[in-house]
Amino acid sequence: MPELPEVEVVRAGLEPAVTGATAASVTVFDERSLRRHEGPSEDFIDRLTGRTFLTPQRRGKFMWLPLADSDAADSAEAHGEALVTHLGMSGQVLLRDRSTDDRLTRIRIELEHPDHGALRLNFVDQRIFGSMAIDSMLPTVDQPAFAVPSQVAHIARDPLDPFFDDAKFLRSLKAKRTTVKRALLDQTLISGVGNIYADEALWAARVHYNQPTETLSRAKAVQLLAEVRAVFSKALAEGGTSFDTQYLNVNGESGYFSRYLHSYGRTGEPCDRCGTPICREAFMNRSSHFCPRCQRL
Repeated sequence: MPELPEVEVVRAGLEPAVTGATAASVTVFDERSLRRHEGPSEDFIDRLTGRTFLTPQRRGKFMWLPLADSDAADSAEAHGEALVTHLGMSGQVLLRDRSTDDRLTRIRIELEHPDHGALRLNFVDQRIFGSMAIDSMLPTVDQPAFAVPSQVAHIARDPLDPFFDDAKFLRSLKAKRTTVKRALLDQTLISGVGNIYADEALWAARVHYNQPTETLSRAKAVQLLAEVRAVFSKALAEGGTSFDTQYLNVNGESGYFSRYLHSYGRTGEPCDRCGTPICREAFMNRSSHFCPRCQRL
């Protein structure tokens, strides 16, 4: 599943091409990609056609395009609605010219941009776990001047968010009474972390994935949070992590952070620190990768 770095790469790629663009027409090829939209495809099409997009935003793994007031397209004010996108396991948001089609396109939005002209936005999804929806915006609890879609309101800020509260996270982590990797994957505690980057941050901090959160020292918890930020930053610089074509950026290109992974997907390979073979164990219907010597429980 795309995690924070991959979603942020997509958001940043969309920003110059989508901000200020108008949805000239909308086509829904598969209504399963509207599972989070309240209403039929006709409602989605009617409410989106003719609307102008503002700057794309993101929280954790969710991305949304705020919609300007339909009768005030040049206004910087959001109308109170946004096009919310979740990539799921294999969702892609691809920018194309009007002559380019993509196999497995579920939703197509034809764009008219005042500077770039005619563009095409294809929502492609092989496994159809991703979705698009038009959703109402709600003010955030900690920063009422900022709004997020109602579907995102329960999602915690991510550690790259300038308003992320380190002290609050550390207190909540200590009180969570769970294991540390489960806590990292809890999107109501800290968002954007998935299996890949949890394993990488835990390896960097030398913490076992099953370490109880209440036994984690404050110094180690601070280090772990720093490693989460570090691995996110490194992954962003490499365009995210791609193991196959299920994750691509808006231009259809892969990310290259897979070249720099220390634990995830490296079962049996020597640890980059101590040479001990990396282990893989079942965890929450997925797997955890760790060094049994560097990351002792």
